[in-house]
Amino acid sequence: MGYLCLIMTPIVDRKWIVKEPGNPVLVRQLAQELGIDHVLSELLVQRGIKSYEQAREFFRPDLSMLHDPFLMVDMQKAVDRIELAVNRKEKILIYGDYDVDGTTAVALMYIFLKSVTPDYLLDYYIPDRYDEGYGLSYKGIDYAHEKGCSLIITLDCGIKAIEKVNYASRFDIDVIICDHHLPDSELPKAVAVLDPKRFDNTYPFDDLSGCGVGFKLAQAYAMTHGIHREQVLDLLDLLVVSIASDLVSVTGENRVLAYYGLKNLNSRPRKGLQSIIKLAGLEKHLITIDEIVFKIGPRINAAGRMESGRTAVDLLVAGDDEKASKIGDEINNHNNERKSIDREITLEAINMVRESSEFDNKKSTIVYNPSWHKGVVGIVASRLVEAFYRPTIVLTKSAGGFIAGSARSVAGFDLYEAIESCSDLLENFGGHTYAAGLTMKEENFAEFSRRFEEHVAKVINDDILTPIVNIDSFLEFKQITPKFFRILKQFQPFGPGNPSPVFISENVYDNGNGRCVGTDNGHLKLELIQEGGGYLPLSAIAFNQSEHFAHIQAGNPIDICYSIAENYYRGLANIQLRIKDIKDKEDLF
Repeated sequence: MGYLCLIMTPIVDRKWIVKEPGNPVLVRQLAQELGIDHVLSELLVQRGIKSYEQAREFFRPDLSMLHDPFLMVDMQKAVDRIELAVNRKEKILIYGDYDVDGTTAVALMYIFLKSVTPDYLLDYYIPDRYDEGYGLSYKGIDYAHEKGCSLIITLDCGIKAIEKVNYASRFDIDVIICDHHLPDSELPKAVAVLDPKRFDNTYPFDDLSGCGVGFKLAQAYAMTHGIHREQVLDLLDLLVVSIASDLVSVTGENRVLAYYGLKNLNSRPRKGLQSIIKLAGLEKHLITIDEIVFKIGPRINAAGRMESGRTAVDLLVAGDDEKASKIGDEINNHNNERKSIDREITLEAINMVRESSEFDNKKSTIVYNPSWHKGVVGIVASRLVEAFYRPTIVLTKSAGGFIAGSARSVAGFDLYEAIESCSDLLENFGGHTYAAGLTMKEENFAEFSRRFEEHVAKVINDDILTPIVNIDSFLEFKQITPKFFRILKQFQPFGPGNPSPVFISENVYDNGNGRCVGTDNGHLKLELIQEGGGYLPLSAIAFNQSEHFAHIQAGNPIDICYSIAENYYRGLANIQLRIKDIKDKEDLF
């Protein structure tokens, strides 16, 4: 793991930015009404919560807050078409992307439809990442035709599949699209196009995951066909895995769905997810969004990266423990293989950048190696952003002689716009502001690299290229009481739009028990105290920040920014500070 320290250690100092304090009168009033610390009240005000009633809704999400699914354009058309298929005993193909959002969405829809039509009339299809790529494919449509399917339901894809939907119609196959990506000005001529990002959208919340759109379709069908609500809510363990892994905002309707999804995941996960939970060592943990993002999601993703995303769906729909355990072991092996390949390619890519002078003055990073495994290039791109903090594209050889890969951005830079400016050189591309995928002919690589760098250099500035730690508030150790932490936990589920709060504590010291840990001693395990903060030290972990150890070991004070989490060790839970950055006193600001 030595290379990970190389990757994660900041190339440039991070800039700490403390949020502007809220209205002091409002902060004080909320603190008094709720009986909470003023820092917690400050966090609420920063999140737009200005009254006791709003705070109650924030802390106590309720299923009554879910929106009517029929507010989504085309929902009635979709329900009617599925009803027709059920009545006619038509064969239905459920089609989804190969990532976590797509595979959980397919599993959710398959499990739901099994309750309304015989499973021999249902099939699911996940495109091959390397042979077919993202989205609805001609090969998938041919498969539907061969199997006698007359209806395809796409999940987490399809919003731009105009030609593919037309192709399906040649075989008298209807298509219902459930997607959450941005559409083009023209929509596919499908029976129904469910997408809260449609320009004629009437749905009150536009940041559902792909699985979330599928859930709303299931909810709508259940409402009109006498299916008990609990049968639909039972699917929320799948949906929360999608919400966390696809990094959609954990606000509005998603907050409610994630809140109850985590309850399901912690109390009664389906057998396939239970298998992953055991393999990830989370049986005795209270699973949060973070555990999904870093431990559950990557294992599900590994199936599509290393072999076939269909294996992930097989796991998620497994009905018995033996089958779930067998597939879970297979997927866990894929994940271990993925991690090994990821390490190797990341090190190669980092050395490529460090050892070539051509990258010295560039504002972007583009690396290409035809032998790299396509399944991990997105992960490698993220690693390179961490290492060099520049918009990054990692490319490898793809099917048909093309070059394909993934792109990742830095905060404040629109990566999609930069790629779109070179679209005439691309075969296809897709994504959003901070992450994208692209494919090009090999002869276009040099010109694409030149024009992409030219666009980035013209648009980006030094402020954007400086990594930032956004901080919510100053905090003294004496304020971190059991009551404080108990209320702080109720701010969960954390995620985009509702991030885990980050605090600054100044003039803290290690009590002498601090040490370097990890296989390469790259991390810091500290026991921190603060003058006036009581005598009991607070446990802290600082990943990939061992360069500060000599300063800390000498008894010098440091300032830290951190989040507060619950750490599990041998079945016991305790408060742990997760340090994001350390400033030796003479270096602060």
